Amino acid sequence: MIKGFYAAASAMLAGLTRQNMLSHNLANLDTPGFKQVLLSLDDFVKTTVSTRPGDEVWPSAPRLVGELGLGVETIPPETDYADGALRQTGQLLDVALHGPGFFRVQTPAGERYTRDGRFLKDADGNLVTVDGYAVLNEAGAPITLPDGPVAIGGDGAITVDGQAVGQLGIASFADPEAELTRDQPNLFAAAGQPTGVERGTVVQGFLETANVNPAQLMTQMVAVNRAYEAAQMLVQVQDQLLGRAIATLGQL
Repeated sequence: MIKGFYAAASAMLAGLTRQNMLSHNLANLDTPGFKQVLLSLDDFVKTTVSTRPGDEVWPSAPRLVGELGLGVETIPPETDYADGALRQTGQLLDVALHGPGFFRVQTPAGERYTRDGRFLKDADGNLVTVDGYAVLNEAGAPITLPDGPVAIGGDGAITVDGQAVGQLGIASFADPEAELTRDQPNLFAAAGQPTGVERGTVVQGFLETANVNPAQLMTQMVAVNRAYEAAQMLVQVQDQLLGRAIATLGQL
C-alpha cells in the first residue's frame, strides 16, 4: 500500500517538473532562435516480485513473478536543436541561419553561441545582440560597422556601401547535445572548441523562429495536467486505504 502511495506521489512530482518545462517552452514561443527543452520520464526504481515458500500455488520454493515499478522520475532534460522556420522581417541587421551552426557572441562570462540573429548597431558602431553582447567575427573579435547600408552574404560576409568590413563568426558543432550546455534561455556555452565542419547559410532580413509547435505544446500541457490530476486522486485513495488499514489494526 505504501508502495502505491510513493508511486502516485512520484508521478505528481514528475508531472510538476514537466509542466514547468512546457511553460518555459511556451514563454519562449516568440523568442527568435529559441530551442525547445525536451523532458522524458523513466522508472524510478524497480523491485522483483516472487512467491513466498509454502505458497499454495508453488509450495516448494519461491518463484519469480516479475518486476514491480515503484514510481517515475524525470531524466536530465535535452535540447531539441532542430531548425525553426524562417520569418521575414526586412531589417538589414536581422539575420538567420538556415542549417547547422551558431552565431558567436561575447558575454561577460565568456564566448557564447546563439541562433538569435536580432542584431543592432550600438552608439560606438559595434554590432551587438539585443542583450548588448558583442557579435564576433571569424577571428573572435568584435565587428564594427561604418555608416551606410549593410549587406550580409550567405557566407556571413558583411559589406557596407560595397566595401568589405568583416564576416560573421559562425561556430558549428558535430554533436551539439553533447558539446553544448544552455547558459541562458537563448545562449549556449561549450566546454571546448567547435568541432563541426558544416555551416548553414546566412539569410539577411529574416529571423529563425522558435522550434516549438504551439498546437503540440498545448496538447502536451493538457495531457500532463490530466495525468497530474489522476496521480493526485490516487494519492488520496492510497491515503484513505492506509487510514482504513490502521483503523482495522487498531480494532484487532
